[in-house]
Amino acid sequence: MSDQVSDHLVEALNVTKAFGANVVLNGVDLTVDPGEVVCLLGPSGSGKTTFLRLINQMETLTGGRIWVGGELVGIVERKGRLHVRKDSDIARQRSRIGMVFQRFNLFPHKTALENITEAPTQVKRMPKAAARKAALDLLDRVGLADRARYYPAQLSGGQQQRVAIARALAMQPELMLFDEPTSALDPELVGEVLAVMRDLAAEGTTMIVVTHEMGFAREVADRVVFMDGGVVVEEGTPEQVLLQPTEDRTKQFLRRVKQQADAEAAHDAELSQVLES
Repeated sequence: MSDQVSDHLVEALNVTKAFGANVVLNGVDLTVDPGEVVCLLGPSGSGKTTFLRLINQMETLTGGRIWVGGELVGIVERKGRLHVRKDSDIARQRSRIGMVFQRFNLFPHKTALENITEAPTQVKRMPKAAARKAALDLLDRVGLADRARYYPAQLSGGQQQRVAIARALAMQPELMLFDEPTSALDPELVGEVLAVMRDLAAEGTTMIVVTHEMGFAREVADRVVFMDGGVVVEEGTPEQVLLQPTEDRTKQFLRRVKQQADAEAAHDAELSQVLES
């Protein structure tokens, strides 16, 4: 199976990943079309993050195949035999994909502007003046035009994550991967990051988002995929999966998420009463 012509930007076929005896992904099939937003939901340990890391070649496949933009990820077929791609070729493939992590992973000794210009100038050899202009435009796009000269330690968690999104966008990727981008944030900062992601979706950015933010998934996703135990349990539109799930495991998960949200809302209400009294 070599590179192929496909309408899908991402195509995963029978993807498996094991760490020793621990099988994390067990035969995952998934496609993502250009301009589509796909949200991956599921409990911790269900394989969601590992799947993103395989797409971005931060992990290597145990079995199966992944194509991005019609190219086999990590391997290439020559004369009927599969070969591991050279490091330079893997770097080229990876440059087409932007990834935003739970932790912001910014360089602490570089300003917001310098964090964003690093990859375009070093990897794409973009002239510094052009990279700087593009970075300033991106900072404006994520609402941080006035924070260009700030260091990460001078920024809130939400601001750092928005810089991380701008940094990923600086490479002009065909695909954006988000791995729980709001999970490390204080609750009041979550909204500002989700707002940037909503804007990206509205602009037609192809996105795969691992998230526990059900409201975001319901509002923004074209398709929701529920994973558990390393397999895709259920997928469909947000209405189908979140409001009318057919699988018992999906129903159990959503019920637990609702119970947790209700408990947090009750706690917030109690706290408000204490503060107002």
